Amino acid sequence: MSKVKVAVLGTGSLGQHHARIYSELHAAGLVEMTGIYDANPASARAVADKHKLHVFNTLEEAAAASDALNIVTPTILHFEIAKKLMEQGKHVLVEKPITDNSAQAGELIALAKKMNCVLQVGHVERFNPVFKYVASVAKDPRYIECQRLSPFPARSMDIGVVLDLMIHDLDIVLSLVNSPVTSVDAVGMAILSKSEDIANARLKFANGCVATITASRVSADRLRKIRVYNGPSDPCYISADFRLQEGHITRLADGTAAAAEGMSIVSEFAGKKILRQNAPIEKAEPLKLELQSFVESVRDKKAPVVTGEAAKKALDLAFEITRQVQAGK
Repeated sequence: MSKVKVAVLGTGSLGQHHARIYSELHAAGLVEMTGIYDANPASARAVADKHKLHVFNTLEEAAAASDALNIVTPTILHFEIAKKLMEQGKHVLVEKPITDNSAQAGELIALAKKMNCVLQVGHVERFNPVFKYVASVAKDPRYIECQRLSPFPARSMDIGVVLDLMIHDLDIVLSLVNSPVTSVDAVGMAILSKSEDIANARLKFANGCVATITASRVSADRLRKIRVYNGPSDPCYISADFRLQEGHITRLADGTAAAAEGMSIVSEFAGKKILRQNAPIEKAEPLKLELQSFVESVRDKKAPVVTGEAAKKALDLAFEITRQVQAGK
């Protein structure tokens, strides 16, 4: 079976890591890394020299030499580039958010189906081992709390913090809760940029689940945490850290129960024991898992883990939150 030929379009703060990982996969014989392209030749050359990669002079050259391409450009360019590539039958991984326009996102989804192309969107936390663990345990979430904080990045200034950071957690929550959103209540404000830099949203779902999500890009600290309270079918509390890739689960047991292997008794109350266990999370680089999954989808002609449809749901929710934030000004 021939190797998938892959190119990276955009070598900025994130694109350079796409290029690095593909160079590693190329060295391992898992893909054929055809090269990189960036509208800034100096940026492309610096990344190419570091990883011994070919630099394409134009986007058209990159497309002609490749089966699949990663679009790691500013959001405003996602639609134009993805459409042009899929019209040629190329498979694409588009960094999140899929576009900055819901109608355009729908057009890309329809085009991918028409041309039988893989359209994967870069919601990288879906490939974080933390998400895999939480999803395996929280089968009936009743309350979810997400926090995603970072210092001011001085990048992605074409979008606000909702489309930049919060959209990760919107996608996570929508993936965990198999129920329609019935109401959204959001606030936020701009501090250092023209768009909102901090935002909070409270989501209610038809099945009764509630999620509270906070995102900030003006924090002194870096934080990416999730807390999930699971329903009565398996009552437990899961707390996990996407950045550190660690967490724990807490359960209530009767007074005669002994702590299982790996569990500790936190406290006892009214004849019950509160047991806590560290989450069995095997650490890995989410972006590498994401790119490997994309290549497998192209090679095996199967649907990607994060489809255009899933990305559009998160995008539409992000737009509603942004609308409320702007209306609150």
